Amino acid sequence: MAQAIRFHLNGQDVTVQAPHDQSLLDCLRSTCGLKATRLGCGLGQCGACKVLLGDRAVAACDTPMEAVAGQHVTTLEGLGTRAAPHPLQTAFFEVQAMQCGFCTSGMIMTAAALLRRNPHPSQDDIRRALDDNLCRCGIHNRVVQAVARAAG
Repeated sequence: MAQAIRFHLNGQDVTVQAPHDQSLLDCLRSTCGLKATRLGCGLGQCGACKVLLGDRAVAACDTPMEAVAGQHVTTLEGLGTRAAPHPLQTAFFEVQAMQCGFCTSGMIMTAAALLRRNPHPSQDDIRRALDDNLCRCGIHNRVVQAVARAAG
């Protein structure tokens, strides 16, 4: 049985009909048509599906829709635009902090949560924050550089 869930998505109030067991990831991709958030492991362990729930980065794959009722959700699409990209998006581009790009959205959203908590993180702070985000391409050093650049 579906239930109406109201929440704020990328600055807009939305109401979706969600089955009781639907994940935020499934809703974002299939119901809302937002494709930047990716399904990686499906267990909340790889970081590919991270979005902001309030100011915290959460794994959308294991966040039930019930948990987002009344909350603010931000995806990569809501972080910046082509005309006015977020400093993290610009920095990732400038230092080429992506290869296949599969993990990039989750990395950027995790970094955005870090910068909201700590606008001037050390490299150790950045590495700790990104510890749960996996990248099979091995681009972590460039990601750390991009986050440091965006913070600077």
